Amino acid sequence: MNKKIIVRFRNVDPILSSVITRVGRITITRSHNYFLSLCREIITQQLASGAAHAIFGRFGKLFPRGHVTPERVLALPDEVVRGTGASWAKVRYIKDLAHNVVFKKIHLNNLNVLDDEAVVQELIKVKGIGRWTAEMFLMFSLGREDVFSYGDLGLRRAIQKLYKFKKEPTIKQMERLTKKWSPYRTYAARILWKSLEIAH
Repeated sequence: MNKKIIVRFRNVDPILSSVITRVGRITITRSHNYFLSLCREIITQQLASGAAHAIFGRFGKLFPRGHVTPERVLALPDEVVRGTGASWAKVRYIKDLAHNVVFKKIHLNNLNVLDDEAVVQELIKVKGIGRWTAEMFLMFSLGREDVFSYGDLGLRRAIQKLYKFKKEPTIKQMERLTKKWSPYRTYAARILWKSLEIAH
């Protein structure tokens, strides 16, 4: 996170700024394999990080040299994918993603030139990919700097804790709060997630 962003948060939000130095370095990166990234997003949904990492690791080992492609995913029997520890629902979602890519119902190579909402609308055509998963893809795979996921439980809890809301904040409350973080809301989200790991 460069100095310009740190200064921006310091000027617009002293509360958020107060935890920046305690959460460590934050960098925004981009993926070079969108299909693999989406497989990871699907597999790791609603799982603790340890279990998610283990299952995704086993999934990658199903493919020669770990080279995961839509065609190879479609060629695998469902039972083999299930054997990695992924749920049957997630097996169906991964297969649906692969099917959509192979038969050109979605075009992953074009995602980087679409605006954020267009990316979301393209990805939610796939079973098992909702707005939250698409927003994670925007943040962690496309490296978009101004994304915030209002449906993310961790972000709601972090805001409640840091800003001392009596209850979890509503979407309207979060929208008012996050508006001043633009155009760096992804960095703000990363700070909030990390803030849950430190004592206040």
